[in-house]
Amino acid sequence: MLGVVPFGLITGISALDAGFGGLQTVAMSVVVFAGASQLALIELVGDGAPVAVVVATAAVVNLRYLMYSASIAPYFRDFSRPWKWLSAYALTDQSYAVAVTEFSDDDPAMRRRRWYYLGAAFALWGVWVLSTAVGVVVGGSVPPGLSLEFAVPLTFLALLVPSLKDRLSGLVGVIAGGVAIPAAALPLDIGLVVAALLGLTVGVLVDTFTDWPDEEPADETEAEP
Repeated sequence: MLGVVPFGLITGISALDAGFGGLQTVAMSVVVFAGASQLALIELVGDGAPVAVVVATAAVVNLRYLMYSASIAPYFRDFSRPWKWLSAYALTDQSYAVAVTEFSDDDPAMRRRRWYYLGAAFALWGVWVLSTAVGVVVGGSVPPGLSLEFAVPLTFLALLVPSLKDRLSGLVGVIAGGVAIPAAALPLDIGLVVAALLGLTVGVLVDTFTDWPDEEPADETEAEP
C-alpha cells in the first residue's frame, strides 16, 4: 500500500494535466482500477488520440491479467459466480502476488481464501482511490524533486522478490526482466506482455525438457522432532 500511494498521486496529477476533471479522474480509478493502463490512457488522451486507440492501448496493457487470472483460477473454482466477478474486478498485480504466494493446494479452506484475497484487494482499492483523489486535490503543489514516480518500480520489485522461490522461477524472472527492457520500445506498451510470455515459455521448456530441480534438496540431518 505504501508503494501505491505515490503511484496514485502521480495518476491524479497527470490526469489533471491532461485535461481530466477531478470527478472524472477519481471515477477512472474506481472503474478501471489499473494504474499502468490508466497512466497510458491519460497520456494518450492528453495527446488527443482517438477513443479507439485509447481503449485498445488500455486493453493491451492489461493483457497480463489474463495470465494472472489463469494462474489463480484453480483456487477460485468453488466460488459462486458473483464472488468470481467481484474477485475479477479486484484483481491487480499486488493482490495477485499476495494471494498466489499465500494460497496452496494443501489448504482447502475456501472461505479463508476468499476473505484473505478480498481483504487484501479491497484494502489496496481504497488506498488507490484515495491517493488518486489526493493527487487531484494537491495538483501541481507536489515538488518535482520528490521523484514520486520512482516508487512504482520499487513496488513491483517488492512484489517480485518473494515469488522467486527457486532456481527455475529465478531464471524466468531474469529472462522476462532482461527482455522487458528492450521490449519497452514496442508500440502500445505491449513490451510487458511480450517479456512475460517469453519468460513463461522458457520456464515451461526448461521444466519440461530438463532435469533441473526446482528447489534445493532438503537437509536430511535436520529432521523434525
